[in-house]
Amino acid sequence: MININEVIETNQMIEHENLDVRTITLGISLLDCIDSNLSELNRRIYEKITATAKNLVGVGTELERRYGIPIVNKRISITPAALIGASACKGPEDFVAIARTLDRAAAEVGVNFIGGFSALVSKGMTQADRNLILAIPEALAVTERVCSSVNVGSTKTGIDMDAVKLLGEVILATAERTKEKDSLGCAKLVVFCNAPDDNPFMAGAFHGVTEGDAVINVGVSGPGVVKKALESVRGEGFEELCETIKKTAFKITRVGQLVAREASKMLHVPFGIVDLSLAPTPAIGDSVAEILKEIGLEHPGAPGTTAALALLNDQVKKGGVMASSYVGGLSGAFIPVSEDQGMIDAVQAGALTLEKLEAMTCVCSVGLDMIAIPGDTKASTISGIIADEMAIGMVNQKTTAVRLIPVIGKGVGDIVEFGGLLGYAPIMPVNSFSCEAFTGRGGRIPAPIHSFKN
Repeated sequence: MININEVIETNQMIEHENLDVRTITLGISLLDCIDSNLSELNRRIYEKITATAKNLVGVGTELERRYGIPIVNKRISITPAALIGASACKGPEDFVAIARTLDRAAAEVGVNFIGGFSALVSKGMTQADRNLILAIPEALAVTERVCSSVNVGSTKTGIDMDAVKLLGEVILATAERTKEKDSLGCAKLVVFCNAPDDNPFMAGAFHGVTEGDAVINVGVSGPGVVKKALESVRGEGFEELCETIKKTAFKITRVGQLVAREASKMLHVPFGIVDLSLAPTPAIGDSVAEILKEIGLEHPGAPGTTAALALLNDQVKKGGVMASSYVGGLSGAFIPVSEDQGMIDAVQAGALTLEKLEAMTCVCSVGLDMIAIPGDTKASTISGIIADEMAIGMVNQKTTAVRLIPVIGKGVGDIVEFGGLLGYAPIMPVNSFSCEAFTGRGGRIPAPIHSFKN
């Protein structure tokens, strides 16, 4: 049982080491909102979200007050909009109308973000999927809180290269459409392979079709806590290092379990999962990169980085699964560039390149995340980077993702400011050799041989 003594034990972590519950995310099924009339569909979507989530922010605030645990974000995820809008939406502009409805509903209930303006196209695109993807640039430009994701591959189905090619163009169009805000729209768009149905983190959250009518998923975060704990085993062997990470991850996850269980009771919504990811912020000391440095690297990107990150990710998972029966989402270590001051420092020092980041994604929780690249990068190059990352996920049977931000009007060496949790980032160089003939082939990269397990 979780008791108040465990919460008291975490006071030091909360006050001095940036421990927080990063998000309470309420997943809402909109399958019962489907209608062939667009106006009726939008009415049903708005009413379902505002009715189901009306107490979400208040419950989060009450839990913060009761336990003294910061809950940074309160969010909503919905059934992928391409499924909900398939009957009513005849073109991209109709999906933009749905995005506006989602934004209005999110504002009404007071959440930070609403995720699920999404399509699942790992084996092929319906016309509705294509229309939603084409709607993304406008949808993300005219809304404040809407986040979008597209799953273009899986270990079971392979990679839909038609969708990958299209998304390279869509990402550039999103960057252009939001260039007055340093192409911020791209920070709200994630391309996935093996996307989980229960991820509480944005921008990739959506409510999977196998989920119930509503569910509470919680994401905890504590890289600062892990960094502080590792200071006590400086110079010790790997056994002591691993045990320290596991024990710390256990304590962090117990906090998330407490919040998830209490939120579930107060909202009368089933508890889904705790995502125990180490998600950094721009705050000093709240950094996965600082953990890697504490493990023994001068900077992330130095030789040994991939091994150190693999160790960290594995021990976090081992500690977390002992603390909750329902661990899910992404769970592990995130390595976003703009959201982690240590990663920014490593890029500026010349230690960390896009290629090394790609290698690191083989062993971490997600992928190439919040990376700013030159605004004149070709769409085919972006598609090639996406294809590389999707292949890592497909072959390794893990979730991988890409959140690239081609910043219009800026080049290598420039700095782009996103603000808040999104932080700031140096523009990173991209390999300029062409892959256009490859990404333009069309069709699907087949699933790997080890996908046949039936």
